[in-house]
Amino acid sequence: MNINFLAILLAALSTLVVGFVWYNPKVFGNIWMKEAGLNEEQLKDFNMLKMFGLSIVYAFFIAIILQFLVIHQYGALGMIGGDITKAKPSYDAFMADYGTAFRTLKHGALHGFIAGLLMILPVIGTNALYERKSFKYVLVTAGFWIVCFTIMGGIICMME
Repeated sequence: MNINFLAILLAALSTLVVGFVWYNPKVFGNIWMKEAGLNEEQLKDFNMLKMFGLSIVYAFFIAIILQFLVIHQYGALGMIGGDITKAKPSYDAFMADYGTAFRTLKHGALHGFIAGLLMILPVIGTNALYERKSFKYVLVTAGFWIVCFTIMGGIICMME
């Protein structure tokens, strides 16, 4: 199994698309600004290239790890130590039978959603507790990432 860098890149880029919609003032942008303690003037003073460039890099990192959560066959690869040349014939037989099982947009989206809900929500929620952020902040911010993980998981699983 090889890493499909196009799938990883498209999944990473999808976070920008979701962000443009999610954080639009007519969607959740105004709520997020209020709950984050920011105003429009503060948001105008930023380096767009740096912000969006690093956002893509971070999303790329997320997509690389997400593929191992949404594609079951990586578990079989891990069981042989990741080196296909050392695999026994049973591995080849298994992959011949199940190598493309559950490799759909829908299945990847499900696993992406579960990963977002059970990993991202608790992380953002815990940070918000210590940062004294509101539950609305947690819902908007974690909601964004749950949607992103869902879309990213679907893209990766479908294209890999």
